[in-house]
Amino acid sequence: MIALSPTPALAAMRRSVEDALKVHSVAQVLSRRLLHAVYQPIVALKDGAVVAHEALIRGPADSDLHGPDALFAAARTEGLGLALEQACLRQALRQWTPHGQDRRLFVNLSAQALAELVQTLTPGGLMHLLQELGVAPAALVVEITEHERVADLPRLIEATTALRAQGVRFALDDFGDGRSSLRLWAELRPELVKIDKYFVHDLDREAVKVQTLKGLARFAETFCTALVAEGIETEAELQVVRDLGIELGQGWLLGRPAVDPATAVLPRAAAIIASSQIAVLPELKRAAGADFTVERLSIQVPPIAPDTPIDELARRFAADTLLRGVALVEGDRPVGLINRQSFVDRYAKPFFKELYGRKPVSLFANATPLMLDRHTGLDAMTAVLTSSDQRYLTEGFIVTEGGRYLGLGTGEQLVRVVTEVRIEAARHANPLTFLPGNIPISEHIARLLASGGEFVACYGDLNDFKPYNDHYGYWRGDEMIRLAARTLISHCDPRRDFVGHVGGDDFVVLFQSDDWMARCERIVDAFNLLALELYDVAALERGGIEADDRQGIKRFFGFTTLSIGAVPVRPGLYARADQVASAAAMAKHQAKQSKRGLAVEQGAPR
Repeated sequence: MIALSPTPALAAMRRSVEDALKVHSVAQVLSRRLLHAVYQPIVALKDGAVVAHEALIRGPADSDLHGPDALFAAARTEGLGLALEQACLRQALRQWTPHGQDRRLFVNLSAQALAELVQTLTPGGLMHLLQELGVAPAALVVEITEHERVADLPRLIEATTALRAQGVRFALDDFGDGRSSLRLWAELRPELVKIDKYFVHDLDREAVKVQTLKGLARFAETFCTALVAEGIETEAELQVVRDLGIELGQGWLLGRPAVDPATAVLPRAAAIIASSQIAVLPELKRAAGADFTVERLSIQVPPIAPDTPIDELARRFAADTLLRGVALVEGDRPVGLINRQSFVDRYAKPFFKELYGRKPVSLFANATPLMLDRHTGLDAMTAVLTSSDQRYLTEGFIVTEGGRYLGLGTGEQLVRVVTEVRIEAARHANPLTFLPGNIPISEHIARLLASGGEFVACYGDLNDFKPYNDHYGYWRGDEMIRLAARTLISHCDPRRDFVGHVGGDDFVVLFQSDDWMARCERIVDAFNLLALELYDVAALERGGIEADDRQGIKRFFGFTTLSIGAVPVRPGLYARADQVASAAAMAKHQAKQSKRGLAVEQGAPR
């Protein structure tokens, strides 16, 4: 049978039909109902259970509007942003209905769309819509997006309060992306906050991100909020997020978006969640904060006079959308502070402009604002954080110099800086090797004990180091200690094994690697060989050096070597970190008496 090619006229007609069917606008997508939802699992990191799904909307697969970014950008251009959000919500709920009510559904809405939806449908109408679609209100979590566009916070709180009374829950999306607000978290009190994926990416390698997540976890505990870590893509990221106590996780490692919601976490992620092995958290390399003063938080904001008309201040706020507040100054002395949000809230009320527009701004200023001298140090800033007056969290504070106005600071800056600097300073990294010191060592042992898994605690010490240090001087002695640190690090798995420097020539290694004994043997052999390179030719020819012993008597000492004492730690054997450290130190004494330089002691609580 001979196949006939289409005539030019038929081919042109076919192309015309195909062009007519192509989607070029959001209006076409909405009118043809071409949206569809995919669902990505949200997982409980304590046991790997899939407890919820987030609905993600896609446009037509064969068009430029398939991806959500392009879809919503086009909607804003066409003035259809709110219409698209409402259509996405309906489609997400409609597709979700067949999948039952055993898990929660997260749907995305901007603050404006949420308020408009509640106003248009009323809470009762929205509940009726959920009933029609077969979705229980208690199964719905509304993710509030586009935090920077929350222009009417009271209206948003009113809408969320009405829906929360019906059982709906709320989450803040992408918290920490530079647009989210600590005030919004504090005032909205969402049941969940989703941590922006920036803080999860390479979390296992960036100590600052680890400390940031720890800080967010403390805020979440204060506000009774559950955290969701977004963007988990590697096993190392998942392990750190789990070990930091973050309750929920989401990302490609856990489960990819799909039309049919996943009922179980992906196998690789399940193995990490079930493992008793803990992550070795990255450490900040040096202590900081001793020279930190509040001056570094000061923002140069021109002040205003107390008799400035309210209308004039309103024009200033309207002209500068980044302005968070303004200080009232008489001469060069601050006498008050006006916060932008509280002022705008008042100014927007009916008849406020008519009644107060020409009156002085001092009527609505905080006459007793928090004032901090520019020389205020970290300890004083910490005391401010723990004081009973917490208005500065939303209002900010005034920075002064000898009582004179200098600038403004924000409560968010103060909380962030004090938290980060304090945690960094507490790390006490050893200044010679930059390895974690006593505090991080104890913390890691405590984490290992809490995990319930097995590990091996090793204590390393240099033999005949003092004679070497006395003979060659402190500079050469420091190089010997740094050699020991480099040797330990090079033979340990950074993902599983923790290397710490107690001080002097004493080191601690906490092994989770199964081949720890072979690693210890290689460490001893490698160090003993490399240490010879730090001696001069005469000492190498003689096999050692002459130096004073601890009693001041000169005698001959062999080359400096390394001894390692090891204690396998099984679940239930020890209750505290100091017990583990003591047992490892005892094993070290046994190792120093051993010709091999290694000793393994089956420890018990002392």
